[in-house]
Amino acid sequence: MVSTRRYVAVIAAFTLTVLAGCAEVGPDYKIPENAVVNAPEAQGEFVSGNAKVSIDAPLPDHWWRLFDDPVLDKLVQGALASNTELRIAQANLERSHALLSEAQDAKDIIVAADASTSYTQQSAEASLSHIEPPRHEIYNTGITMSYDLDLWGGIRRGIEAASAQTEAAQAARDLVRVNVAAETARAYSDLCNAGYQIDVLEQVIAVQEQTIALSRQLVANGRAPSFDTVRQQSPVDSNRALLAPLHARQRNAAFRLATLQGQPPEDYDKTLLDCHKPLTLSTLIPTGDGRALLARRPDVRAAERQLAAATAEIGVATADLYPDVKLGASVGSTGAAASAFGPLTNRFAVGPLVSWDLHRTAIRDRISAAQAQARASLARFDGTVLTALRETESSLNDYAAALDRLQSLETARDEAKVVNDRTHVLREGGKVGGLVALDAQRTWVTSELAVATAEQGVNNDQIATFLALGGGWE
Repeated sequence: MVSTRRYVAVIAAFTLTVLAGCAEVGPDYKIPENAVVNAPEAQGEFVSGNAKVSIDAPLPDHWWRLFDDPVLDKLVQGALASNTELRIAQANLERSHALLSEAQDAKDIIVAADASTSYTQQSAEASLSHIEPPRHEIYNTGITMSYDLDLWGGIRRGIEAASAQTEAAQAARDLVRVNVAAETARAYSDLCNAGYQIDVLEQVIAVQEQTIALSRQLVANGRAPSFDTVRQQSPVDSNRALLAPLHARQRNAAFRLATLQGQPPEDYDKTLLDCHKPLTLSTLIPTGDGRALLARRPDVRAAERQLAAATAEIGVATADLYPDVKLGASVGSTGAAASAFGPLTNRFAVGPLVSWDLHRTAIRDRISAAQAQARASLARFDGTVLTALRETESSLNDYAAALDRLQSLETARDEAKVVNDRTHVLREGGKVGGLVALDAQRTWVTSELAVATAEQGVNNDQIATFLALGGGWE
């Protein structure tokens, strides 16, 4: 009894000593000083855009509401609730949470129970006996407990890595949300702009048909050659040919909106086809600065968390250089069923268990591999930061250029409309010929359609800018 107490006291003293000396091997994570995200150039104001394009204000979470369109708000809300890609991302996040819980369970006491019974007879010849041994029923039952002291922090580093991977999965889910919101806005913009271009084209065709009707009167009165009507019919037919692709693009955009919301294309909302005007921003685009952008972009957060996980994995690999010490205890009963749970069958054991992998070369190779992975993760993090900055600068630059182009095209359209109207009056008075009138009309028609196309380009660049800014999640 005294020896047992001494044994337990020695184990307790050993445990306290070991726990006092616990340490986590491997590097403690922090963003490296030389990471691109820390560069002053990455955190300042953007060099692209101008006062007509953006303002230095925080980007709202629900950026699509800046278009002040209730239909778009409803579409984005539906897509964020039912999109299949988001369902996948959410499931991946839940899987990461489960793996994190599994890693955290490794620091708890592990308990296992077993029980078995059998009717058995030993082999006589196995013991060089020529007497048939007796047959009897034996049993075994017991409970085993073990606790890993995690002296070198291998388990803790594993939890750190799993936690970072879970946060990366959450950022990946947020990135899908950003893309789903942008794709929904883009599809709705395509649908509305197609409707707008259809209206413009139909108005142009109507004006051209009025001109043809006037030409017929002039021909009938002998004031114009007969081929004038034939010559003016060709542009009308060409413009009519453009209507079918526009209707197809409008319906295809409605199909995209349906599938973005997790519905079959045939279930698309037909009332959406009533939209016939481009999206209009109610304010300049709020961009903030580079620091806010890099903190907001989910792909940057995901890359940073993957770097943290890779750094923790170095500690997991390094812990294998040292012995793994566990405390174990078991209690049970084993023997003949006839004397079950008696003094001769009951058993117990308590004590430490030490395991040590002495294949040092293989362990160091795994450490080197983990260190290389951390360097690759840092390079990926830097690349993601640079991509985020480039995409934002490029989108702001494209948007500013698209607005300038639209303004120029609108000016040209207005001027062409004035020339066309005056030429039409002169044509009615017989002061200019049909060729001059037709050329003025063609110039106006071309400029009108160019403005409609430029409106769609502006919407696309607006949405691309919001996507680059990384808004759309809370």
